[in-house]
Amino acid sequence: MFKTFHHAEADPQLPGWQAYVVDQGWSRFSAEDHETWDILYARQTKLLTGRIVRRFKEGLGQVGLGEGGIPELGRLNAKLHPLTGWRCVAVAGLVPDEAFFAMLAARVFPIGNFIRTRAELDYLEEPDCFHDLFGHVPMLADQAVADAMQRFGETGVEAIAVGEGDKVARLYWHTIEFGLVREDGAVRILGAGLASSFGEALKSLDDPTIERRRFSPEAAAATPYRHDAMQPLYLVADGMDAVVAALEGPLP
Repeated sequence: MFKTFHHAEADPQLPGWQAYVVDQGWSRFSAEDHETWDILYARQTKLLTGRIVRRFKEGLGQVGLGEGGIPELGRLNAKLHPLTGWRCVAVAGLVPDEAFFAMLAARVFPIGNFIRTRAELDYLEEPDCFHDLFGHVPMLADQAVADAMQRFGETGVEAIAVGEGDKVARLYWHTIEFGLVREDGAVRILGAGLASSFGEALKSLDDPTIERRRFSPEAAAATPYRHDAMQPLYLVADGMDAVVAALEGPLP
């Protein structure tokens, strides 16, 4: 049985998305927590060689996630913010869609203030700080992706206000979380959910039973997804430019 997602609680004294921001509590991470990060980082970087899009590899080197142990967000932001104007903040769990997209619109990315257990190395249903940092932050170091993500956050806020939140959530899921991209004649990983998962990164590219369909914004916005298991299908974009255009464009 899959566990229930832990949702962050808002501080009623703070406005908007800021109500979900908490202290990272970096000093409370144990030696085992930091070792878990190092195991995950070493394993994923080795696994993703030849499997991940170029922009991820370039960003990974720029933000310094492999310097040893769980990154402290202040030091991380000192590297990320000068590159693209983005910064990371800590949250205690999943935040509501309205707050999440408002964060993206403000060039802010939420990072869970916890890390998985050793029993969850291969697959984790609820995103932890490894998923959030390793999976997402390298792409935010790329200017085109960073700008598109801000615009997509604005689109998400507008879509939720008119009752189209499901569409924007599906488009996000099938690109930024679990998207695949054709690059240099091969299908490569884009999505953070794949980049940060040992089991699903392999499955998404190598499993012959998995369905892979061509990506379009319309298909993504209309295709349901599973949040409680590995995905039964993936959408494959023709290139990173197609993904950036979809995130910057109007909601289908």
